[in-house]
Amino acid sequence: MGKKAIQFGGGNIGRGFVAEFLHTAGYEVVFVDVMENVIDALQQNKSYEVTEVSEKGETTKTVSNYRAINSKTNESDVIEEIATADVVTCAVGPRVLKFIAPLIAKGIDARTVSKPVAVIACENAIGATDTLHGFIKDSTDPERVKTLYSRAQFANSAIDRIVPNQPPDAGLNVRIEKFYEWVVEQTPFGDVGHPDIPAIHWVDHLEPYIERKLYTVNTGHATTAYYGYQAGKKTIAEALADKNIRDTVHRVLEETASLIIAKHEISERAQKDYVDVI
Repeated sequence: MGKKAIQFGGGNIGRGFVAEFLHTAGYEVVFVDVMENVIDALQQNKSYEVTEVSEKGETTKTVSNYRAINSKTNESDVIEEIATADVVTCAVGPRVLKFIAPLIAKGIDARTVSKPVAVIACENAIGATDTLHGFIKDSTDPERVKTLYSRAQFANSAIDRIVPNQPPDAGLNVRIEKFYEWVVEQTPFGDVGHPDIPAIHWVDHLEPYIERKLYTVNTGHATTAYYGYQAGKKTIAEALADKNIRDTVHRVLEETASLIIAKHEISERAQKDYVDVI
């Protein structure tokens, strides 16, 4: 039997980021969503394209080997899929976690296979898997919570990938920036070992990577936007084309780099390479 991953959320991040890398890792992906138009489109199309965009050009990949289930109308099917899955991921937005948790809890509770399922929330929030984990425990019978970790393991993640505005006729296809970072805790998996997903950078502690993103990517964008607005620029790209603004952004990132290097023992070369890539 092949590897199977359940992906809650069939939006641009779900299709263009998480599912792309799950597919590349050899998983059959089962999308779960409540949006009928998304589910219908996935069911009616055997594949879609993900186009990675960078300064060096574009690369298009095809994602296939997936199925899609509407959890609003086919809850029992979702439970059955989770009961035999290797991985459960989600990209639904932090506020939606409490709504998908009861269904995930039922699927986990129905598991009889010996290896626990890996649960990884891929949200733009710190500790999103911990949040989902809490909702799942709240939706599980207290007696079954005692043995929950024999059926599921929960690992926080930090994600970074920009999805620009999509063409109006894109359909399922997704245009996405080539640069990405998907960092996941490996310690929760213990002796069982983490799932085999090459795109993930497995680490013991997430904090250095979360702070590096905040004080590099987010700080860089915020600085560019602030000085760009002051100079009457309309877009980030237009602002960065201005040498004075670009130089200011670089000085800011040099300052934040000194903090990251000193606090988290990330090497100066590694931080410089990170800045150059983003």
